[in-house]
Amino acid sequence: MRVHSFPPIIDERAKVLVLGSMPGEASLALNQYYGNPRNHLWRVLYGLFGREPDEAYEARLAFAAEQGFALWDVIASCEREGSLDANIRAESPNDFPGLLAAYPGLRCLAFNGTKSHDTFKKYFGGRPEFAALAKLKLPSTSPIPTKFMRTTADRIEAWRVLLPYLK
Repeated sequence: MRVHSFPPIIDERAKVLVLGSMPGEASLALNQYYGNPRNHLWRVLYGLFGREPDEAYEARLAFAAEQGFALWDVIASCEREGSLDANIRAESPNDFPGLLAAYPGLRCLAFNGTKSHDTFKKYFGGRPEFAALAKLKLPSTSPIPTKFMRTTADRIEAWRVLLPYLK
């Protein structure tokens, strides 16, 4: 089945663009970035500032924007059964040159996991218009634990590298 990502959540305050690969089934069903309640993303972003996430999605988006975060996905559409990145096939990337031209205040691309990082590199690696941006591959906020990322606290610690880009 072909699935499609959401439009970017970004405004002129954005300094760090958090990039997923493609929203999972729960997020697509809710029409929300990181809509799966088991995903760690919202707890990580709020945890960087010592806070607990707001319940309402709109409040979460407002918090992210106030802190300088924007949200998008590397993949605009793809073939995928289920929610696993490993099942992504025939992907089409989003228009990063267009977004960067519209939001020159971005300082950092924060890749939420390996798939978003590797897909961005495949389509945009080495392009000069991205040279000035920091590109950080971060541990995925997926609910699936890994050898080194078992808890939200583990992920918050790893994602602290973003804080200097928000100043």
